[in-house]
Amino acid sequence: MSQYNTDQIRSLDKEYVWHHLTPNAAAQKGMPLFVKGEGLNLWDIEGNQYLDASAGGVWVTNVGYGRKEIVDAISEQLMQLNFFASSMASKPAAIFAKKLIEKMPGMQRVFYSSSGSEANEKAFKMVRQISHKKYAGKKNKILYRERDYHGTTIAALSATGQSQRKEQFGPFVPDFVEFPHCFEYRSQFGETEDYGLKAAQLLEDVILREGPETVGAIIIEPITAGGGVILPPEGYLKAVEQICKKHSVLLIIDEVVCGLGRTGKWFGYQHYDIQPDIVTMAKGVASGYAAISCTVTTEAVYQSLQEDSAEDKMGYFRDISTYGGCLAGPAAAAANMKILEDENLLENCTELGKILLTGLKALQAKYPIIGDVRCLGLFCGIELVKNRETKEPVDESVAIQIANACKQAGLLIGRTNRSFEQYNNILNMSPALCITEAQLEHILTILDEVFASIPVPE
Repeated sequence: MSQYNTDQIRSLDKEYVWHHLTPNAAAQKGMPLFVKGEGLNLWDIEGNQYLDASAGGVWVTNVGYGRKEIVDAISEQLMQLNFFASSMASKPAAIFAKKLIEKMPGMQRVFYSSSGSEANEKAFKMVRQISHKKYAGKKNKILYRERDYHGTTIAALSATGQSQRKEQFGPFVPDFVEFPHCFEYRSQFGETEDYGLKAAQLLEDVILREGPETVGAIIIEPITAGGGVILPPEGYLKAVEQICKKHSVLLIIDEVVCGLGRTGKWFGYQHYDIQPDIVTMAKGVASGYAAISCTVTTEAVYQSLQEDSAEDKMGYFRDISTYGGCLAGPAAAAANMKILEDENLLENCTELGKILLTGLKALQAKYPIIGDVRCLGLFCGIELVKNRETKEPVDESVAIQIANACKQAGLLIGRTNRSFEQYNNILNMSPALCITEAQLEHILTILDEVFASIPVPE
């Protein structure tokens, strides 16, 4: 790498790299080119320093940058054995599966793959195969929630409730059916004390409309991430669980963003006293040090996808993920989990998350453009509005302006990006769980300065 200078690297980038979520006009202006990370700090190739409050831009680096213990664990494992297909056993896969299941009471089996989209694809295939084995193929529909996001592959995108994410990529996979959101700030019912139960009833209405005998599963994020950092209203998830049990519908919880400590518990669903049938995860599982995702099931789901007899040659789950056999993943994940435990990062997430929420509420009181603030742990959303009374969203250009101003000030935050026609108006933050109180105060100071500089939207 040292043989290339900065200008050469930028030239190569513009000529050869196809950047994610980036139109060519922006790419040709030159993308940020980061070269070093330590803790929450990043440095670009020109030497500028940034505080990353976005966990690598997409909610990934839960334990921060520059973790030598994870790098060493990967290196040691790869020198011993780097890969063999996951149809065979391996030491790191067995050890991490045990450690993971210990954090997930009621769950039992871990299927490895390499991305969140892939983890959800595996879950969908499990549902479809169970439909064939138990219900003559009829109970095959998978319901997904408006505003939730489940991945970029065609099936995962078919299960995504974000219109702009899906536009121009259809036609989609049949028998994925949307049900309404549970976003209390933008309630379908106006002001109500029992919004969570009413929103859950909207799910049951869809199940009854489609026919419970045709619905095999629902998939939801415990907290809607890219759709606006939407926390479930009181009573909602428990009611959803009961509805699923009532109609023999499997409950899939997508923990790709919330998993491994982001909300202050190991998994987001654990705040709400529910028992999923399938849990998917990626991103923070290894904090970006290696590509790994997991589809975790109950023993009942696992056993239902085994042969029914010696003659049943097709009854087991006939699936593979090539890089589910790369041993860097579980080695990194085990080291990542050890850091979370040894440094009490879930507790740090909870305590500093409370401070962050208090600080953001103070900014909300100060700046009318902030219509709502939503946080659980170190997972926060700031909804921007033209008018607090009407809740009319600002144009997405305002969110872009604020995110860019923060970057100019040395702070990296996220925002909804080409997700909705109207609601790309939400800023989000997800700093690494090892953040200090001083770093948190620095974030709040920069946000205060940026909001003070933004003209009031008309």
